[in-house]
Amino acid sequence: MAKLLYSVIMSLDGYVADASGSFDWAAPDDDVHAAVNDLHRRVGMLLLGRRMYEVLLAWENMPAVETQPEVVRDFALIWKGTEKVVYSRTLQSVYSARTRIERDFDVEGVRRMKGAARRDITVGGPELAGQAIRAGLVDEYHLFVVPVIVGGGARALPAGAKAELEMVGESRFRKGAVYLRYEVRP
Repeated sequence: MAKLLYSVIMSLDGYVADASGSFDWAAPDDDVHAAVNDLHRRVGMLLLGRRMYEVLLAWENMPAVETQPEVVRDFALIWKGTEKVVYSRTLQSVYSARTRIERDFDVEGVRRMKGAARRDITVGGPELAGQAIRAGLVDEYHLFVVPVIVGGGARALPAGAKAELEMVGESRFRKGAVYLRYEVRP
């Protein structure tokens, strides 16, 4: 059975975007980007909310991708090679290959996906991830913590959710970001 991973770049105070909706402060440097690429390389499917899909859609047809740094080109290839499920009630069509729309987040449907998948699955976007976390579907948390405090905004982890975790990995990056990997305790 595949694992469901929640991977997020977040501020030290736990936000993915600040109160104005900006996440420019979260742009990964090459070291963090390479670590994110390595994590996503093992994934066969992305579960995305509409807003996260719209942000990541830039990777589908990035202009002049061949002139970008290696880590950027690498992630573009990973993105294009990964199946994507977008959960949205408003999106009428998708603009990327290997992508389908689901209107509602179906907990049992995700359990079936995990059971049938040969490779791990990630859930992206704090609202969708919050639903998966509350339903007890997330098996691992991959937190890339950026050394900035933004004071409010979109939370990386949902309020009221509870889980017992075991740290199974961590690393530091040159510019002060840290990577924390946790597995959910049974």
